[in-house]
Amino acid sequence: MTPVMTEFLQIRQISKLYQPDKEVEVPALDNINLSIEKGEFVVISGPSGSGKTTLLNIIGGLDLPTEGQIILDGKLLTGLAERELAGIRRDHIGFVFQAYNLLPVLTARENIEYVMKLQGRSREKCRARSLMVAEKLGIASLLDKLPHQLSGGQQQRVAVARAVAPTPKLVLADEPTANLDSKSAAALIDMMEKLNREEGVTIIFSSHDPLVIAKARRSVVLKDGKLVTDICE
Repeated sequence: MTPVMTEFLQIRQISKLYQPDKEVEVPALDNINLSIEKGEFVVISGPSGSGKTTLLNIIGGLDLPTEGQIILDGKLLTGLAERELAGIRRDHIGFVFQAYNLLPVLTARENIEYVMKLQGRSREKCRARSLMVAEKLGIASLLDKLPHQLSGGQQQRVAVARAVAPTPKLVLADEPTANLDSKSAAALIDMMEKLNREEGVTIIFSSHDPLVIAKARRSVVLKDGKLVTDICE
């Protein structure tokens, strides 16, 4: 199924200044403007310190911009109270972190079902959805294992499944392949692209790996906090 493209994420004049001391301001992002359509598969790349993680965190409501607006599916996120932002993150945005961030005392299945249970879904619906997503990611046989029993690549697949299972509008992945070997990294991105096509979920991920970047259908490049390139297939 090819996703129907409709614009739903608008990044308007986003700037972010950090002030490590009272006299010096450090710009992390400088007037970023970007519109992303529903169903896109986008990579944000650039050298270390270019602002990739900061931009993803602002899009996801984990950090606040100094200036500018984030509009997701017609809703202005900038300026919302933290409680309302938390609800939007729970129901509409999935996160995949570089360090996996799996809960160590929960099995792979329980990690995948965690957000769905917070959403109030029944046990039966959580179980069916977690199994379906796990099968697509090739980890159905690992569902009863704890995180420490899994390889790094397997843990990251569980993290992707946890992000996608609650049927979010948007998945944000910050350097999801950074801790993987090249073969595992390529396989993970292929699986994320498959989920993007089959589930219709918009995926934005950051990376500095040329092999991973090449698999995206749209490439956005940041340098020194500025958007310098935006190329679609």
